[in-house]
Amino acid sequence: MTALKNKKVVTLCVIATAIVFAAGMSASATSVGQILQNVQIKDAADKPASIPDLGNKVLCVLYNDADAADMNDPLADALKAKDYPKEKFRAMGIVNMKDSKAPNFLIRKIIKGKIEKYNTTILTDTDLILPTAWGFGDCNNQSVCVIIGKDKAVKYYKNGGVRGAEIDQVVKIVDGLMK
Repeated sequence: MTALKNKKVVTLCVIATAIVFAAGMSASATSVGQILQNVQIKDAADKPASIPDLGNKVLCVLYNDADAADMNDPLADALKAKDYPKEKFRAMGIVNMKDSKAPNFLIRKIIKGKIEKYNTTILTDTDLILPTAWGFGDCNNQSVCVIIGKDKAVKYYKNGGVRGAEIDQVVKIVDGLMK
């Protein structure tokens, strides 16, 4: 009888642990409507920086592992083609340098080329600060897209490549936020 009670207690403990773990995971996952706080990361020259215009403009943040730097270029190209007013919209990149196998000096050289191509801000995250603060989860070999309103709320989120009809969806979301 005691062995049966012990088995029930162990089973209940396992279930309770799983529920607590799942609740913690869902609380940290990025979701539409979530309010984001600014964080201190680094600029392309490795100097301290925070997310520019968070709360002042509509933002498109592409958080890219350096090994997947081009994954969301089609989306970036579509947003650039819209030529949104700079006083209302900012698209920017943040490079996840922690998960990359490439040396930082090479990543920074590539960043300079992207800054020129897109005429944008690209920051760097050497310690996975943003995925932790904003709940991105595992970003290794991924590109995360987040559209943030002037209210600092997430309007769109995807961990992975935005393709085809999804690009049109993101553009429509940004169009709506521009009104």
